[in-house]
Amino acid sequence: MDTSLLLIDALRSTNQTISFCESLTAGLAAATLAEVPGASDVLRGGLVTYATDLKVGLAGVDAALVEREGVVSAAVAREMARGCRAACRSDWAVSLTGVAGPDPQDGHQPGEVWIGVSGPRWTASFSAAELAPAPLGRYALVPGEPEPVRLLAGDRNQIRSAAVEAALRGALQAVRGKQEMAGTK
Repeated sequence: MDTSLLLIDALRSTNQTISFCESLTAGLAAATLAEVPGASDVLRGGLVTYATDLKVGLAGVDAALVEREGVVSAAVAREMARGCRAACRSDWAVSLTGVAGPDPQDGHQPGEVWIGVSGPRWTASFSAAELAPAPLGRYALVPGEPEPVRLLAGDRNQIRSAAVEAALRGALQAVRGKQEMAGTK
């Protein structure tokens, strides 16, 4: 069954809402959810924070955190989700930040994507490649890492689509109460 439909049903059954804070996907996650009839019951809206200064200005991410961690990071993904949840006044918020390619960005390889999820009781972040279906990922040697790292696979648009699927899966797990995601804080 379609992840978007499952997510809408899960949110509707708990009378909860969701919003999105998107960087590399530039609104694609919210648009994907909105394709499903009935999305208006649960979708509050979102922030497109493609530019770094908008992550700070719209999503409320601390500029010092961005400077220290970089925008392609688990910490920034968490803060984007937290800020979006507050700005959109939703029960849940999901953020996406990463590199779609075709070139690396600030030392990060195409396919490195971080998802943040913020809910009523906790906020977490995780690698999109760890949540995406196996065919959507690949392993790559990344400078500074002792072992190959799992990244999203494909060209720019395939990475963006895979990131959306991973984000929707992460949101669905969160809404269903499965908090075994790494980085819960």
